[in-house]
Amino acid sequence: METFPTRLSVNINKVATLRNARGGSAPCPVEAARRIQQWGADGITVHPRPDARHITYSDVRSLRQVVHTEFNIEGYPSEDFIALVLAVQPEQVTLVPDSPDVLTSNAGWDTIEEGERLRPVLHQFRQAGIRTSLFIETDDALIRAAAALGADRVELYTEAYAVGCAEDAHLAVAPFARAASTAHAVGLGVNAGHDLNLRNLAHFAASVPHLAEVSIGHALISDALYLGLQNAVGQYKEALRPRN
Repeated sequence: METFPTRLSVNINKVATLRNARGGSAPCPVEAARRIQQWGADGITVHPRPDARHITYSDVRSLRQVVHTEFNIEGYPSEDFIALVLAVQPEQVTLVPDSPDVLTSNAGWDTIEEGERLRPVLHQFRQAGIRTSLFIETDDALIRAAAALGADRVELYTEAYAVGCAEDAHLAVAPFARAASTAHAVGLGVNAGHDLNLRNLAHFAASVPHLAEVSIGHALISDALYLGLQNAVGQYKEALRPRN
């Protein structure tokens, strides 16, 4: 399958959620990752949380053995999380500000207020050769602060786009296009994720410049229930195809 300028990283947390609902080993996140890559995804994303309600730390270690594309580990920078990432050595680590009790990521970093806490963590990962990304909203000042802290990329938190897209897609995407331009201007790579799906992804990818990667989990795995996992991966890849 072709690789386009914007790469697709599939978050497989929901595969583990389904497994954990019954116990046992099925469906297997490791086997899912193997097949998702075979069917054309450019990377695998996981977000282990302290309560192990979906992907576990053990899963993360096992996945390192089979992820041959890009392995992206998301999470809150606790001591345990930092130790896991340094041990597993993914290609990318994405730091998110969610506390252990939240259901899903629901805000970006305040890179000004939290800067002194984030700076040494980013430095530690970069010294280990791991690309760093900060989950962030579209505020120019916060994006510029992320660059000053030494991050390699930002991941734009796209829930506002997903909510506004149905009413006015052009208006909804405008802040993200501006944010991506700001990030690129200060030397940051641009990722994006949260509530992107087959209805809104193509417009987002076509409208946001310098978009290196999208991370999509819940919507893609949900669509796989109707389309089949291989077909779902293919349709999300097709949504990222550059339009003339």
